[in-house]
Amino acid sequence: MAAITESEWIWKDGQLIPWHQAQLHLLSTAVQFGTSMFEGIRCYDTPEGPAIFRLHEHLRRLQDSCRVFGLESPHDIATLAAACLSLVAKNKLGSCYLRPMVLLGYGGAGLSAEESPIETYIAAWPWGTYLGEGALEKGVDACISSWQRAHPNTYPLMAKAGGQYLNSQLMKWEALRNGYQEAIGLSPSGLVSEGTGMNIFVVWRGRCFTPALDGTLLPGITADSVMQLAREIGIDIEPRQIPREMLYGADEIFFTGTAAELTPVASVDRCQIGSGRTGPITKALQQQYLDYVKGKVEDRHGWRTLVPSAL
Repeated sequence: MAAITESEWIWKDGQLIPWHQAQLHLLSTAVQFGTSMFEGIRCYDTPEGPAIFRLHEHLRRLQDSCRVFGLESPHDIATLAAACLSLVAKNKLGSCYLRPMVLLGYGGAGLSAEESPIETYIAAWPWGTYLGEGALEKGVDACISSWQRAHPNTYPLMAKAGGQYLNSQLMKWEALRNGYQEAIGLSPSGLVSEGTGMNIFVVWRGRCFTPALDGTLLPGITADSVMQLAREIGIDIEPRQIPREMLYGADEIFFTGTAAELTPVASVDRCQIGSGRTGPITKALQQQYLDYVKGKVEDRHGWRTLVPSAL
């Protein structure tokens, strides 16, 4: 995994500050208890210039995550959208990754954190293929994690909160230690849930499925994009319960996520998936998705927000 490639500026509550001035106190509530809501958003170079993909949907989900945790975001979606655009322009970035964060800072000593201020940051930096060079072409080897996803009504997993990703880290670290590139989490009932930071899709006997929302996984914006694009080329994707053993007999499996984009899965628990190569449905959907985000086709859904060069 590549280290962060630093940019020059970070947006904090209406101001652009130098990268290394974006610091938190050791005893901030976010550091102590993981109280941070965040998003991952990609910007792509397109023939018209840099364009942020599904910016407003990501920021809406960020606001929703804050509401779930009882935080009142001090900035509305329009303000945050303008901040994202100005940050990409100010840092002179093309293709890049944006990380908006709303968190509780330093002040409160206990869990109630009434004295901790709400702080908002947005960082942006260049970030290539998330799961490693060649992952989009060759796929990745995945395993079923021994760590299961949280039971519904333990954590609000439809919110994207920093502390909840300790579970994802445990899954990821276990997978890497055992020679895999990615992990697949099961729900407490033993059904397929999601990867460490991405949704999963399974092609079974020519039909495509994805786990239904059951309180153990995040509704992915990339997943939603892929499902809409799939319908346009005659591929229906059905949300349903997926048992673990269905993975081993699948024709194709792929992950979706802002960072992961659309990454094929070559094997699960060292069991080859299909031919071991990117299957035809995965390849068709990956091409549809990448052509869209990179501006090679018309923006028929209004998903691309161009970064004004004058900013």
